Amino acid sequence: MYDQRTDEVPPTAPATASTGHEPTTVERGSFCTARCGCGWSGPARRSRDRARTDAAEHRAAP
Repeated sequence: MYDQRTDEVPPTAPATASTGHEPTTVERGSFCTARCGCGWSGPARRSRDRARTDAAEHRAAP
């Protein structure tokens, strides 16, 4: 099992009054993952463009 080092743990986003999702992409090595403050996380991708598309699809979801 892989344990994250503290310098690899992404900072948590401050809570906002907005009800919308604001996903971001996080890089770890050669992989990129879309993550959101609501707890959602997309699959790890080698394609940064596909991870951004995952984030956009999550943002558009109700």
